[in-house]
Amino acid sequence: MTRLASGQVFYSPTRLPKQLDDGEANSLAPIFKKQNPNDLQLANLPRHLAIIMDGNGRWAKLHGKSRFLGHKAGAEVARKILRYALAKGIPYLTLFAFSSENWRRPQHEIDGLMRLLENYLDGNSDTFLDEKRVRLTVFGNKERLPPALATKITKLEQDSRNNVGMDLGLALNYGGRAEILQATQRIARACLAGKQRVEELSEQHLAAALDTAAFPDPDLLLRTGGEKRISNFMLWQSAYTELMFTNCPWPDFDEKKLDKMLIEFTTRVRRFGASPEAEQEKIQEQE
Repeated sequence: MTRLASGQVFYSPTRLPKQLDDGEANSLAPIFKKQNPNDLQLANLPRHLAIIMDGNGRWAKLHGKSRFLGHKAGAEVARKILRYALAKGIPYLTLFAFSSENWRRPQHEIDGLMRLLENYLDGNSDTFLDEKRVRLTVFGNKERLPPALATKITKLEQDSRNNVGMDLGLALNYGGRAEILQATQRIARACLAGKQRVEELSEQHLAAALDTAAFPDPDLLLRTGGEKRISNFMLWQSAYTELMFTNCPWPDFDEKKLDKMLIEFTTRVRRFGASPEAEQEKIQEQE
């Protein structure tokens, strides 16, 4: 946490996001002009891409396979998309891997998912450690995770903390409502202790108390598998996020399908509540 000049305690991430180069910094600005859909330059891409990886079970049923094999196929796609997004120069990627509601599934399916998560981390250890290109952060409550998985996560987070290239967020045992509740509880405790004044609290205080404090809000949230909802994922952070849904189940998702959605993203005009007139003024200022 950081103490403000007024004496307030402002919650901040335990580590700061890496310094951005000019290309990444440019991607922070809203896209006010329609971009060439075939020109996927870094400045036009989402700075933070979030993905709800859905449809593994339906894909498995369609192909006459077990749900475990569906999740295994999905893990392979996650590995490919991670490397592709890294090659594209997308600085932040978050994958919704296991929600706090997924504990309601059969125990054998949960056990299989936990094994696959361990294998996913092991399979990408060269990217995390040897190549030092990805910095890992896990969002969610780790206490309920299997001890071996929780230990592996903590070690990878520590060992990759100085890596540059991409920040990878894995949402494990994560729920957006629980995240907001826990953030407000942290702030409430600070207020009760006299470290913060209630009347001076702001959106920035809450955002800094979230699990995702070190990540910018997602610019683009994709969901595969045909459902058209965000399922308790990044509720606070997605206020102005562009949403896209595809019927394609996650195991069939690939780099070409991601490119199509990135092209669609570059054509969207993000006003962040501004009127078309204000948008036109912005365009004129840029010219």
